[in-house]
Amino acid sequence: MGKELKLYYSISEVARMFDVNESLLRYWEKEFPMIRPKKAGGNIRQYRKEDIESIRLVYHLVKEKGLTLAGAKQRLKQHRDTTVRNAEIVERLKKVREELMAMRRELEQIV
Repeated sequence: MGKELKLYYSISEVARMFDVNESLLRYWEKEFPMIRPKKAGGNIRQYRKEDIESIRLVYHLVKEKGLTLAGAKQRLKQHRDTTVRNAEIVERLKKVREELMAMRRELEQIV
């Protein structure tokens, strides 16, 4: 996710952030009550930062850790704080890895 200063994101923007289908986001909305985008006229979903962070957490559990939806729900119910902390650490580590890979590419160009 970029450093844009937007209050709301469309479903297509959020789907691109996570490289998933819009239908999957709508499904996760039904399954995880913590994902509650605002609905504007014509039922247009507007995702806030909190919604995106909740989606990031569900994505981490389901897509990265391979849990089922039931497993993800149970993990969030029993160990939400630990799960949130672990997902944040994984996200930070990914960013550090990206930066290191960029530095490596730059160094390879010099040599």
